[in-house]
Parts: sequence; C-alpha cells; structure tokens
Amino acid sequence: MKKPGKTDLIIFSIMATAWILILLLPVLIAWLTTGNWEYTKNTGLMTLNMFQSPMLLFFINFYVFDRWLFVPRRYAWFAVANLLLMTGLNWTLFFIYNYAPEMPDMAWAGMYIGLFVYFLLNCSMIAAAIGIRHFMRVHRLREQLKEEQAHHTEAELAWLKNQINPHFLFNTLNNISSLAAIDGEATQEAIAQLSDLLRYAIYETNKKSVPLKDEVEFMRNYISLMKLRVGGNTIVRTELEVVDARIEIAPLLFISIVENAFKHGVSSNKPSFITISLKQHENLLHFECRNSNYPKTPSDRSGNGIGIENTLRRLELLYPGQYSWEKGLCDNGTTYFSDIRISIPDYQS
Repeated sequence: MKKPGKTDLIIFSIMATAWILILLLPVLIAWLTTGNWEYTKNTGLMTLNMFQSPMLLFFINFYVFDRWLFVPRRYAWFAVANLLLMTGLNWTLFFIYNYAPEMPDMAWAGMYIGLFVYFLLNCSMIAAAIGIRHFMRVHRLREQLKEEQAHHTEAELAWLKNQINPHFLFNTLNNISSLAAIDGEATQEAIAQLSDLLRYAIYETNKKSVPLKDEVEFMRNYISLMKLRVGGNTIVRTELEVVDARIEIAPLLFISIVENAFKHGVSSNKPSFITISLKQHENLLHFECRNSNYPKTPSDRSGNGIGIENTLRRLELLYPGQYSWEKGLCDNGTTYFSDIRISIPDYQS
C-alpha cells in the first residue's frame, strides 16, 4: 500500500480536528447550559453514536475505498462496500421499529424523515471524501505537468543557448579567416578580442539572465571586432544605452541579429551601412538593427540561418506575450530591418 504523503497527513489532521470539534461542541453546550454531568455524558454518547458513522465513512473512503475501488472503476463493488459498511455502522437503526414505543403516525413519519436525512449525511461524507481525493489527484497531475513543462523548457533553452556559442564561434572565425589574408597584425588583435568574447559567452552566461550593462559591453566588443574586417565603404553606427544598471536580460539574445547584419549588410565594393541601437525606457527594451541588404552568395560559408530561428524560439520561451518582433525588407528591398521590443517582467523603477 502506498505510504501516505504529506498532503494526506494534512487532510487527516484537518478532518480529525473538525470531527473532534463536532463531537465536543454539543458536550460543551450541554455542560454550560445544565451543569449536569450525567446529562452531559449522555449528550456526548448520543453525539458520538450519531456522527461516528459519517466520520468513519469519510476516512475509510478517503484512505481505502477511493484507492482500491473508485479509482480502478470498480463502481459496483464501491457501492456494495459502502452499503455494507453503512449497514454495519448503523445496524441498530434497522431494529428501531421493534424496540420503539408506540407512537402516532406523524411521529413515525418524522422519524423516517430523520433517518433519510441521516442516510443523506452518510452519503455526503462519502462524496466529500471522493471529491477531495479527486481534487488532490487533479492538482497533483497539474503540478507534475507544470514541472515537466518547466524541465522541458529549461532543457530546450539550454540547448538553444548552447547552439549560440558554436554558431557565434563559427561566424567569428570565418571573419578572422578572411581578415588574416589582409592584415596579420589586425588578425592578432581580433584573436585577442575573440578570446575575451568567448570568456564571456562561456563563463558569464550560465544564468537565466545577466545584467544588461554586461550584455551591452559584450555587443560593443563584438561589433568592434567585426568592424576590423569591413572596408571604408561601410558605415557602422551604434547607439547602446543602459539607463538602469539593475535591469537584466537573457544572455546573448541579440547577438545572432548583429551577426546577420555583418553577414548580409556588408559589400566589398558597394556602399554599405549597419545601424544598431538598444534603448531602455523603464521596463521596455527596444532593440533595432538596420543594414543594407546584400544576400549571401552560394559560396558564403558564414552559417545556415539557425541564429534567427534560435532567437525567435528563445523569445517565445523566455518572454511569452511580452515581446514583439517586426522584421523584413524596406526601402524597395535595399534595407533589412529587425525591431524587437521586450517588456521586462518584475521591473521596479
């Protein structure tokens, strides 16, 4: 038999206390109103005889019949078991006619009505026991489902974040590889910057959220690294503001969009631009990225587009109903824009 859990013990304590109060209340009233010990004792015995059946029916159904008969859907056995138990607990009532003195028909009618009400009381205790058990089962299943969903979400978020690091490394190394053929000294500087970026990406982003100021600093360093590669025909503008240093955000949330801006917004022989801004107003974060649109060629090995899908999924999991994201082409297809607004939960100004 399954060992009673903490909830079972709490229910037992509450119901036992309630039944004890029910049994003691008439005794206390009898003693306070009469001061007669014999009358008080008889009142207590009568109350016990009256309520012992509903009390026992509740506990036996709550701890035994529900688990072994009702839940397995042995409804016929459940009904028979309760009828037999009710009969056994109230067998003296079946002989009341033989031992009762002669009474008018009206008195008998009242007695039968009282017996019927008493029968309903017993049935209501059975229903209460089954109902409470059912509520407990539903509540427990819902809690288990929430826990499973939370574990699934945490596992998916960890998987998505783990994708960012190799994806980020892949794109950055691709940029450094291109830079090596142009400027060896700049390549060494880029490798040093990459080391700092990776240190943050690996060791500082294990939490669910990080200070926004740290994330902004990471973005500044990454953009500085990427600017080493672009030519003089590319204009890169940034506007990264942190008003409240206490505000936190999911780590590496916008980095994939910044990566795409440098992948698709830069041309080696055409005028190009990239504009990146991140502004905070109380609990609202507004990230915007615009870049000239130069779709990559088939020979471009700078990634397969998983970054945007990754970002969208993380937004859905981390900020459900608290974000908006508009993206697409504008200016007759020459500009690609990405506009994200996030309402940070639990923000206090």
